[in-house]
Amino acid sequence: GYMAEGSWQATGAPGILLATIGPGVSNAVNSVANAFQEQVPLIVLTGCISQAMAAQFTHQVIDHAALFSPVTKAVLRVDQGTAALTVDKALSIALSDPPGPVLLELPDEYLDAAQWQEPDRAPTAPKLAEPGIWAEDSATLQRAKDMLGKAEKPVILAGLGAIHHAAGPAIMELAGKHEIPVVTTYKAKGIIPEDHPVALGGHGLSPLSDKTILPLLAQSDCVILAGYDPIEMRSGWINPWQPENAIEIMHAANEHGMHGAAVRFVGDVGKALTALGGPAGPVWPDGEPAAAKAELARVFSEPPEWGPHQLFATLNAVLPENAVTTVDSGAHRILLSQIWRCGRPGSLLQSAAFCTMGVAVPLAIGYKRAAPDTPVVAVVGDAGFDMTTGDLATLRDMHVPMVIVVPVDDSLALIEKKQAAMQLNTFGVRFTGSDIPAIADAYGGIGEVVQSKDQLQSALAKAWARSTFTVLACPIDKTAYEGSF
Repeated sequence: GYMAEGSWQATGAPGILLATIGPGVSNAVNSVANAFQEQVPLIVLTGCISQAMAAQFTHQVIDHAALFSPVTKAVLRVDQGTAALTVDKALSIALSDPPGPVLLELPDEYLDAAQWQEPDRAPTAPKLAEPGIWAEDSATLQRAKDMLGKAEKPVILAGLGAIHHAAGPAIMELAGKHEIPVVTTYKAKGIIPEDHPVALGGHGLSPLSDKTILPLLAQSDCVILAGYDPIEMRSGWINPWQPENAIEIMHAANEHGMHGAAVRFVGDVGKALTALGGPAGPVWPDGEPAAAKAELARVFSEPPEWGPHQLFATLNAVLPENAVTTVDSGAHRILLSQIWRCGRPGSLLQSAAFCTMGVAVPLAIGYKRAAPDTPVVAVVGDAGFDMTTGDLATLRDMHVPMVIVVPVDDSLALIEKKQAAMQLNTFGVRFTGSDIPAIADAYGGIGEVVQSKDQLQSALAKAWARSTFTVLACPIDKTAYEGSF
C-alpha cells in the first residue's frame, strides 16, 4: 500500500494494491487506513468468495466490506458484465476531492476467463467534478475581500488541499506581493519555497515551534486557510485564532470542530485565493513575522556536536535539488520536519495524519520504482527499520538503488518523551540495538556506520554511485531529542 502511494506521488496516477482474500487483504488494513487519512487515491484489488459458496464454505471467508468500510471511500464488487463500469466508478471516487482508497472485490466464480462475459466497451476517463469558484458577484466573496482588504496582520495557513489543487503559484503571488507570512502543515511543506522571506515553514506537532507560531495566529486579524486540514495537528491547535477573523477555503467539505471561520467556501483553492485581492495597505508594521522566522531559525539551529540536528541539516543541505525524502513516524520526523527546508511540494513525504510507523522505506521504494532517475532517501528510526527489514528483500529483488538513513538511539524516543512528560516510569520503549549494517549486507545492500558530518557526506557520495541500496546507521545519544522540539 505504501509503495502504491509512492508511485502516485511520483506520477499522479492512482496507486494499485493487489492482495489475496482473507489474510492478504487483512494485512493491508493499516496501509489503506493511512491512505484514507492521508488522502491518497488508492485502488485495492482483492478476491472474494462467491455468495453461493460462502453460504456453506468458511475457509478465509471474512466480510471485506465490514472490515474496510470505515477506512475507504467505497467498497465495490465487480460482477459479470460490469468490470469496465465498476473500474470507471472506482477511479472517479478515488480521485474526487478528497482523494482516498476504494476497495474492489472480484468474486472467485469469475476466475475462469471462459465464463467471463464483458460487453465490448472501452474504459472511460474518470469523471471528476470541476472544483467550484466564487462568482464575482458573490456576497461571500465580497465579505472575504473586505476582510482581507482591511487586514493589517494577515496570515496564510496552507494544507494538503492546496497541494491537491496545485495552489502554490496563487499562494506565492498573494503572499509575495503583499508580504503575507505563510505557515503550512508538514504535508504542505514546499507549497512555496521555504527559503522565501514570507515562508515560516511547516508546523503542527512541535510544542517548541508552537510557542512562536500560535501567538502569531492569535494576533492575526485575517487568517486565510488555504486547503488546510487540521487532521495533521496536535491538540494545541484547537481554536488557535478568533473565528471571526478567518477565511476558510476548503478543497472538500470537512466538519471537524477544530476551529471556526467567518467565511467558508468549498472549491478551487488557487482560484479562490486569486479572487481575494489583497490588503489595502502595508501589513505587520511591527515586523512580527520576520521576528518569528528568526526565532524559529534560532531554536532549531544546528549545534556544533553530532546529533539529530546536525544529521538532518547536513542531509538536507547535500541532497540534490531534485531529491525526494521520505520520513517515518517518531521523534525524528518531528525534528526533521522543523529543520528541513523544501524548495517544492512533494519533496518531503510522510504519514502526517495517520502517523503510522513503517511507511518511509516502502514509500521510498514505490517512488523510486516510478521515477528511477530521482535520488530518493528514506529516513527511518531504528525501531521502524526493524519493522520493515522485509522491504530490504524487495529492494534487492527489484534492484532499487536508494539510501536509507537510520538515526540509532535504541529507543522509541517520542513515546519515552511522553512518558517522562506524564511523570511515568520508562517502560517498553528501550531495546537492544540490531546490527543494522550487517542486516543491510545480508540482504544484498551496503551498510555503514556514520558518526559525523564528514562521514555522512562521504557515505552519501559513495551511495549515489552504487547500483544497490545503502543503509547508513547513524548513532545518536538517547537524550538528543530532549527539548529539541
